[in-house]
Amino acid sequence: MRKSGGRVKREAACRAGRGPLWSDTAILNRRSPPMSRLSHPIVPQALFLDRDGTVIEDRHYLCDPDGVALLPGVGEALKRMARAGVRLFLVTNQSGIGRGYFSEADFRACQARLDDLLRPYGVSFAEVRFCPHGPGEGCACRKPGTGMWEELRAARNLNPARCHMVGDKPEDLLFAINAGFAAAFLVRTGHGAESAVKLGLAPTDANRARITPQSLEAAGYPVPPHIVTRLECVPDLTAVAEATGL
Repeated sequence: MRKSGGRVKREAACRAGRGPLWSDTAILNRRSPPMSRLSHPIVPQALFLDRDGTVIEDRHYLCDPDGVALLPGVGEALKRMARAGVRLFLVTNQSGIGRGYFSEADFRACQARLDDLLRPYGVSFAEVRFCPHGPGEGCACRKPGTGMWEELRAARNLNPARCHMVGDKPEDLLFAINAGFAAAFLVRTGHGAESAVKLGLAPTDANRARITPQSLEAAGYPVPPHIVTRLECVPDLTAVAEATGL
């Protein structure tokens, strides 16, 4: 079938990193693009990262800086991304503050320790945003809500079509979908293995696997009717760097 001039231009823009990877048909059918389409990596303008279980080891309601530990390969992976000009943003739910388990000062102390661990790699976050509220407080900032994204988008002049998200829970994927990001990656670190099983995937796998909107809905996570976000499950942050061509 001969492609229209508009479609050819859209596909060229996708491969040049100026637009989402999905075709019009894929959007209308609410399906992720076939894995063959994912062979054309797009270097994002910005990478949004969950913290616990994605960047550092997940410790239940972490409040002690001595408990902060980078997951294997994270420092090198973030260094590759930063050297490619990708801006790094941390967006994390910290309901332990709202529940009274630890204070905002405790969170900031742990964050300072994370900054210290990343400094030898030449990595720093452009900005860190956190939600201190519990699940039942009805705030706009707790993921999968987009409050943290909306603030950063306005302050940093960010284009959602050039942003990617990485996390270890379905809520991180939904955050990216709700924000209209180009891509979202579920890592199998932290709660990622458990999340993968919820979505019908193997808990451990060295390969990249497609996640469909239907698998999210089957696991009890409502998905908007028309999404543009490419969804993948990958082993870890190193695989995310490779998936974006870095």
